[in-house]
Amino acid sequence: MNIAVVGLGLIGGSIAKAAKQNTEHRILGMDINESVRLKAKLLDAIDEVCTTDDLPNCDMVILALHPRAAEEWLQQSAARLKEGSLVVDCCGTKRKICQIGFELAEKYRFHFIGGHPMAGIERSGFDASSGKLFSKASMILTPEQNCDIRQLEFAKRFFLSLGFARITLSTPEEHDRIIAYTSQLAHVVSSSYMKSPTAFSHTGFSAGSFRDMTRVARLHEGMWTELFLENREFLAAEIDRLVLQLQRYREAITEQREDDLRILLKEGRELKHKIDELS
Repeated sequence: MNIAVVGLGLIGGSIAKAAKQNTEHRILGMDINESVRLKAKLLDAIDEVCTTDDLPNCDMVILALHPRAAEEWLQQSAARLKEGSLVVDCCGTKRKICQIGFELAEKYRFHFIGGHPMAGIERSGFDASSGKLFSKASMILTPEQNCDIRQLEFAKRFFLSLGFARITLSTPEEHDRIIAYTSQLAHVVSSSYMKSPTAFSHTGFSAGSFRDMTRVARLHEGMWTELFLENREFLAAEIDRLVLQLQRYREAITEQREDDLRILLKEGRELKHKIDELS
C-alpha cells in the first residue's frame, strides 16, 4: 500500500519513521522544506518524496500539518486524491477539519477520518521526530457517523502498528470539548505561570512541581494560537471555570479561612484519586 505523509515535522516525521520500521507499506513524504524532504529520504524515514502527481496513486494520506495549513491543503488537493483512498488528519482540533474533510470526501469519493495522536515532546520539527514517539500513547479517531467500517478498522490496525497502545473513538464535538481541558488549558496555565517575575529566581528553589508546571510552556506559539482560536468557545469556558476556582482559593488564603482552605485542598486531592482509579 502506498501511504503519503504530508508534513514531516515532529508528528509526520514520527509517523513516517514508525511506519517504515513497523509495516511493509511504501511510505512517501511531502514537505514544503526541501532540506527536510532530502533528510527524510537520506535517513530512510520515507521510501520516496511525494509530489502532487503521486497523490492519485496513494491508498492512504496522513495529513500532519498545522490546522490552517491542513485545511488549505485538503481543499486544494482533494480533487487529486485517489477514489476510495483514506485520508486521516492529525490536527489538535477536530470540528473544522472534519467538516471540511467529510464534505470533500463525499464530493470526491474518498474516505476521511479525523485523527489526533496524543503524543508529543517540547521540541518540534523533523529532527525531533522518532519512530518510538507513539509508544503507549492514545490515538483519537473521529469518524463520520456513517463511516465505512472497513476503513475505520484499517485505520485502527494501522495506528496500533505504529506503537499506539489504544484507539479512542470520539466525535469532533466531544473531542474538542474534552481536549480544551486535558490539553489546551494546561498549555494556557503553563504559559501564564511563566509570566511571574519570580520565575527568574527559581534556581535552587524548585524541583518537580516547577518542572511539571512549566514543561509545556515550551510550545510552538504559531500552532497553539491556531488551536486555541479554533476551539475558543470550549477553551474560554474552561478558563472561566479555572478562574472561579482560583478565586475561591485566593479568598480562603487572603481571608485566612483555614477550614475552607483545607476543604478546597481535600476536594482536589480526592478528585485526583477518583480520576486516577478510573484511568
